[in-house]
Amino acid sequence: MIAAETLARLEFNKLLTEIARHAHSQSSFDLIQTISPGTNLELLRERSGRIRELRALQRLGISISISSFEDIRPLLDLLKPAGAFLTPQDLLLFIPVLDNFKNIARQFSHRDDIPLLKTIDPQLKGFPDILEPLTASIDHDGSIMDSASSFLKETRRAKRTLAGRIRKKIEEIIRDSGIEIFLQDDFITQRSGRWVIPVRMDSKGMVKGVVHDVSSSGETAFMEPLEIIPFVNELENLAAEEKAEEIRVLRQLSSWIREDAEELAARFETLLLLDMLNSIARFAEEFDLESANLNEQGELRLVDARHPLLLMMQKRGMLARVEPLGLQLGGGSGPDSVMVITGPNAGGKTIALKTAGMLSLMALCGLPVSAGPRSTFPLLDTLLVDIGDEQSIEQSHSTFSAHAARITTILGQAGARSLVLLDELGAGTEPLQGAAIACGVLSELQQQGCLVIATTHLSEIIGFVHRSPGMINAGMEFDDNSFTPLYRLIVGEPGQSHAVEIARRFGMPERVITFARQMLGSAGSEFASLLTELRRRRAELEKTRQELDQREKRLTDRDTELKLRAAEVDKIRREAAEKAWDDAKELISTSRRKMNMLLEELKREKRSDIVDKLRRSEAELTEQLKPQNVKPELLPLERVKAGDSVHLRSLGCDAVVLSTDERSGKVRVRAGRMELDLQLAELAKPQSKSETGRKKTPAGTWRVNIEESDQRELKLIGMRVDEALAELETFISHAAAAGVREVRVIHGIGTGRLRDAVREELGRHPLVENHRSGEPHEGRDGATVVTLRN
Repeated sequence: MIAAETLARLEFNKLLTEIARHAHSQSSFDLIQTISPGTNLELLRERSGRIRELRALQRLGISISISSFEDIRPLLDLLKPAGAFLTPQDLLLFIPVLDNFKNIARQFSHRDDIPLLKTIDPQLKGFPDILEPLTASIDHDGSIMDSASSFLKETRRAKRTLAGRIRKKIEEIIRDSGIEIFLQDDFITQRSGRWVIPVRMDSKGMVKGVVHDVSSSGETAFMEPLEIIPFVNELENLAAEEKAEEIRVLRQLSSWIREDAEELAARFETLLLLDMLNSIARFAEEFDLESANLNEQGELRLVDARHPLLLMMQKRGMLARVEPLGLQLGGGSGPDSVMVITGPNAGGKTIALKTAGMLSLMALCGLPVSAGPRSTFPLLDTLLVDIGDEQSIEQSHSTFSAHAARITTILGQAGARSLVLLDELGAGTEPLQGAAIACGVLSELQQQGCLVIATTHLSEIIGFVHRSPGMINAGMEFDDNSFTPLYRLIVGEPGQSHAVEIARRFGMPERVITFARQMLGSAGSEFASLLTELRRRRAELEKTRQELDQREKRLTDRDTELKLRAAEVDKIRREAAEKAWDDAKELISTSRRKMNMLLEELKREKRSDIVDKLRRSEAELTEQLKPQNVKPELLPLERVKAGDSVHLRSLGCDAVVLSTDERSGKVRVRAGRMELDLQLAELAKPQSKSETGRKKTPAGTWRVNIEESDQRELKLIGMRVDEALAELETFISHAAAAGVREVRVIHGIGTGRLRDAVREELGRHPLVENHRSGEPHEGRDGATVVTLRN
């Protein structure tokens, strides 16, 4: 249990008031003021998760549909007695509440990204059987509308009609009876619900009627003409009927609310909870807070932590900058559980203390914290503080006796799950005795297993902490050149008070400064020099670390840039290869058409010059398909033997040596299914597999097709129609050039599309004489046997 005094000393109420600015009702405002630390980890994480879901909606541009509303619980209490009913103004307060019920229920119903919000019990729902009659009966100004009931509407219409008749009757009386000369003015008005005309007091006997009022001057009598009295009486009867009907409407509306009073009260509590959570979420978004991470290992780790009240001051232009705070104690951060912070006055020691305390309170309340996402907070049973009497962020005033009394209380309440914050430990008395008591307090708290953060100006405590395992010194950074505090906490290095330098900066006489330095003696100077040297070395190491970080960043950026360039080069290569492939396909298609024409002419005319044309076309095509820039080096062969692999310069493909004739210098080779006699000079060393893989171009494909042109069977199964027809064209042309008479095309049955396309193409091909389906041993309808022209 964390005492209310602790909350007050850490100014937690100021934070809650700031959060409550976002509330939509006074009831929600009051509920926010009751937020207090808890120890149930599951409930705290549930609240934190619900706030996180509301913030996620806000980041999507979705605000929870809450409008301003009033507390309806006292009105529900008024309705408990049977027959009780509310005034129109009271009933009007239910409309925004029921509107909120309806709007939030509709907003939440279709969403699946707010599971924790949907676990709130009871969930909000609309009450259309109450809301619709209310909105149809009560106007925004609290009056009862004509639409409340048909009888009320008719009664009011009759009243308006009768009132018009009364006015018209009075005008007729004035005009026809000649009493106009006795009137004080020419208007018609009402007094005590009666219709009257202003008559001069000295002429009231000249007008037949009843006096209902006299003016303040006594010169005018307000008289009701006798002729209209029956009409006015009738009007009053209608007014009475109207009043009775209004009461009936109010009773009816109140009875409907009474029937659902318990359910309305329960769901009103849900509305208050949602308004509270929404206020916290909006506050967290306003100051960019992070969800608190609680742990049960007793670890306190603050990363980029800032006091939320200082963040508010910065946002409002009262501060230029808030320095982040970083520290670690207990748990997995290491053995240290006690931290003592030293440094100059107004250097930020107390701010560091209060920041740790305030953020721990926020975490224990399930609130987002003003710290980095790597921060973590221990689940505490108690948070104990000694931060002076009525101390604020700006100043501190305390006495040793007050310190001693509070520290005694703290020692009696502290335990293993306690965080203790002690400001100006050992101050207010003789320094040596104060330091001794302070060291004893720190040792006792450490033995009790507490986490302790303390501030002090006593150098004796620094030495004790340095020698004690589990304790660590820290200091507020100070600019030795300008003698100004930098408000940054340096863990592992004690700070200095710099009282002499600060006094000089504020105009203390030089003789006083000199005298003070003499009083300090050499020990104080040596200690100060040692700390200064430590800070200088730390600054050098920090500068080196920053340079290494920058160098690493430059290398990372360079690596990323090179990867992007490599990807760009790879893309350009792919695009170039695709273009080359398209060009090659176009070239092959053109050459194929020319070859087919020449082959057909050869079949018809049997002319030898056609063969020469074919060879020239082949040579031209081979030349065009040669790479323009890359010319692989073909190494000559001095001798070969049967079984060697060689490369044929003229055909551009590899072959196998069958035999050699040393007398003629010729070598017989086999390339594919062709056997050739060639001179040794026309042979070269075979191309390596890697080179073959790199030179896989359309030209190579064309050559392989030429070499295997005497094949008698083509398999097209699994190909698309366009791919299959391209293969078919090449196959038929090469088979015809090789003098093959009959070939078989295997296309499968499938849907029949490929088969029909193949046979349609064969039917119009100039080199095909006829075609038929295969026999049983040839594949039946899954194959087509093609007869080529002679």
